[in-house]
Order: sequence, then C-alpha cells, then structure tokens
Amino acid sequence: MLLSDEQKEYIKKTKRKNTIILFFQIMIFIMFIFLWEISANLNLINSFLTSSPSKIIETLINLYKNNNLFNHIWITFYETMYSFLLSIIIGLIVSSILWWNKMLAKIIEPYLTIINSLPKIALGPIIIIWIGANTNSIIFMALLICIIINIITIYEGFNNIDYNKIKLLKSFNASKLQIYFHLILKGNIKTIISSLKINISMCLIGVIMGELLVSKEGIGYLITYGSQVFNINLVMTGVFILIIFSYILYYFVSFIEKITTSNK
Repeated sequence: MLLSDEQKEYIKKTKRKNTIILFFQIMIFIMFIFLWEISANLNLINSFLTSSPSKIIETLINLYKNNNLFNHIWITFYETMYSFLLSIIIGLIVSSILWWNKMLAKIIEPYLTIINSLPKIALGPIIIIWIGANTNSIIFMALLICIIINIITIYEGFNNIDYNKIKLLKSFNASKLQIYFHLILKGNIKTIISSLKINISMCLIGVIMGELLVSKEGIGYLITYGSQVFNINLVMTGVFILIIFSYILYYFVSFIEKITTSNK
C-alpha cells in the first residue's frame, strides 16, 4: 500500500519522537548510575549501607563464577511464568463463567472483593502449613496476589460491552456462545492485554514474597540471605536483577500486545 507524503511525514515524526523518548530514558538511567558511583567513591554516601554499581557488578561476577547466578534467575523466572500462565487461564475461565451466569456473579462478587482486600503476606504462614515450604507454596502465593485482580478486571471489561450490540446480535438469532466469542471476547482484547501487564508484575511480586518466606533458591532468596548476613552488596544485586527482570517481562507483554493489535 502506497503512503501519502502526509502519512510518511507522520510516521517519521512518530519514530523521531520515540527515539527522543528512548534516548532520555537511557540517559536518566546512566546519570543515576554515574552519580551513585561517584557519590560512593567520594564518600558522599555510605557505600556500606547503599552499595555502589561497581560492587554490584563485582557481586554479579562472583555469583556467575560460583555457578549460582543463572540458577537463581531461572528459578524465579520459572515460578513467575508458571503462575502467570495459570492466572491467565484461570482468570479467563472464571470471568467467562461469571459473565455467563449473572446470578452466580452476584453471589461471588462480594467474596472476590473481600479476598482481594486481604493482605496476602499475612496468609504466608498458613499457605506454608497447608502446602509446605516448597515451590508450590510460592506459586500459590503469586496466584493469590494476581488472580483476583485479573478476574475482576476481565469481568468488568466483559460487562462494559455496549448492550445495544448484544441486542443487535440477538436480533440476528446469535447464540450466547456466538455472542461470547465474536463480541465479548474479541471486544475485550485490549482489556485482557492490560490485565496481563498488571498480572506479570503482580506475579513477580508474589513470587518474590514467597521466596522471601520459604525459598532456598531464586532472587528473593538472594535478597533474604544478603539481609541475614548484612551483605548489602548481595541485597542490592538482587534488587538490580529484579529491575532488569521486570523490564524484560514488561516488554514481553508489550510485544504480545503489539502482535495482537497488528493482527486486528
């Protein structure tokens, strides 16, 4: 398809704008790291309490040499993605059931709000007693944190579809199943993607919380162990890995969003 000069100019301006935004995002990060390192070297801040970029890099190298780095990253990645995929499947199924059965939705809705308002970390000891101090309890903790928000978000999206569109499809004798697949589900692709963006970060939070309580491996364990032996370099290294990890996961979901919207 041939583009007009106006369209070419618009695309050019958009690309330029995105490049400028990316440039400043990277520069802010570089300046923060630079000022942090300089402040630590000049003793403007206490590096024993705040660590420094060079010490974090040194700790990363030591973890790599001891064959621990990628093992901890893999454990957290596996637990996060497992809970994330489970939350997507369960969230879609439960939201669909609630949309399908309005009476059931009215019965369940208050309980969803109550469970969502509970501080999940307080349930940690109960989860450990019920499931055990293992990977399953970490995944369950992550699911508890993200699944209710996922269900509520998707269900609200299902309910916000224009009722006139539903009436129109019904006038053409469309079945409820056809309305669900062709209107409700397709009309909420953006809502589902938005819930995934929230979900991936909430899953990671849940996994780290679980690892802080019970794990002997993973990024959360590194942070816990570092705080127990008062090794701030290890703690900050764990936090740094989490930042990179969160960034990659966010862009993973953004990539899914780009594919989905481009296919529409």
